[in-house]
Amino acid sequence: METEAVSVSNVDWSSYFASIVSVCPWSGAYWRKQKIDVQFWTGKILPLNDYVARIYIHKNSSGRILKKIMERMNDTRPTEEWLFSHPMFKGHSTPVPILIQQDLESLTKARKGKRNGNA
Repeated sequence: METEAVSVSNVDWSSYFASIVSVCPWSGAYWRKQKIDVQFWTGKILPLNDYVARIYIHKNSSGRILKKIMERMNDTRPTEEWLFSHPMFKGHSTPVPILIQQDLESLTKARKGKRNGNA
């Protein structure tokens, strides 16, 4: 268990965001500007405030549980978009199970190309 906790807290998020530039071109710029927060999941949802996104590490969760939480959050939090990622899905998945809380307005602008990867 201790090894798992160390590996979870030692995720190289800078390298991860660089690896997903083809699917999320603005995430690296937001990360470098410290606009993405990383927390451990406790069940308490924190306000985004000045962050455009928050990653909640949910280290013992399955992809199924993450999906259920994501769906519930998307149904109840209309100014945010929630996503999830789990290493079991491979590809561009995160190295640890996570929930992603994002500001819907910022995300929509980024997806429309107004940020062009330059956040």
